[in-house]
Amino acid sequence: MKWKKFKIKTITEAEDIIISTLYDIGLEGAQIEDKIPLTALEKEQMFVDILPDGPEDDGIAYLSFFVEEEEDGSLKLNEEPVTEEEIVSRVEQELEDLRFFCEIGEGSIAVDETEDIDWINNWKQYFHQFYIDDILVIPSWEQVKPEDEGKMILHIDPGTAFGTGMHETTQLCIRQLKKYITPETELLDVGTGSGILAILSLMHGAKHCVGTDLDPCAVPAVADNMENNGIAPEQFEMMIGNIITEKEIQDRVGYEKYDIVVANILADVLVPLTPVIVNQMKKGGIYITSGIIDMKEETVVNAVKAAGLEVVEVTYQGEWVSVTARKN
Repeated sequence: MKWKKFKIKTITEAEDIIISTLYDIGLEGAQIEDKIPLTALEKEQMFVDILPDGPEDDGIAYLSFFVEEEEDGSLKLNEEPVTEEEIVSRVEQELEDLRFFCEIGEGSIAVDETEDIDWINNWKQYFHQFYIDDILVIPSWEQVKPEDEGKMILHIDPGTAFGTGMHETTQLCIRQLKKYITPETELLDVGTGSGILAILSLMHGAKHCVGTDLDPCAVPAVADNMENNGIAPEQFEMMIGNIITEKEIQDRVGYEKYDIVVANILADVLVPLTPVIVNQMKKGGIYITSGIIDMKEETVVNAVKAAGLEVVEVTYQGEWVSVTARKN
């Protein structure tokens, strides 16, 4: 699938008004490139694994809009056939009109063609092998160095929505899991994503894992990562559904059968999840949570205590928090 990319150079203060204005003429879903640091709330809402440090904000912004190209090379805007030149002309007119009301900077427009494969390959410029303590995490396009032979190696590629282990919350969970896993551990991973937490738990000796996720794309993502890391199909079972609200999923997951439940999700999801998930835990079972921005620590701790669990440890990395509790 090919797309025409219309990229506008502007200033950060004009991002919202330009996006809103061009939405009205049929250009939707802008890709924003700027150097404004993310706020704590934005980090929590995005919950991304790959977030490289950027340079200082220079006030410049680039807004890119994408129009799908038909097989015959034609374009449509609001279901109306248009040419590339017509789209550029409409955008230029809208930008000129905006100049009467606000500063928009340069306002230049560049047109390019892109394909879906570009979205995938763009990850590669940011994701390189790295360590989580003594674990080497490496993507498929890089080679294991001779000095790393014999170490525990996790083979994983970043996907469009799933974890790689680079995010602080994932690392917090991994460190807690290593403390509690035994050869008899039955583990439940809520919000599995790429399967990284369950896969590493199995690599560290856990007996069996069950994962749940809302996104059906987690199934092939987990299957690929299991294969890449030598995990047998019978070791890890995936289920798609909402364990908080769907009784069918709760029943399939099972009750009072897990030694460890790990949930690397946002705090606002952990609050309703916790009183439900205690029913899946064995007595004495461990509940490991993260995805908690520091300002939400008290909220999650209170939810854990309200569900009758004992908080045994709270750990920190950067702005993120992990709360570990026990079902007594």
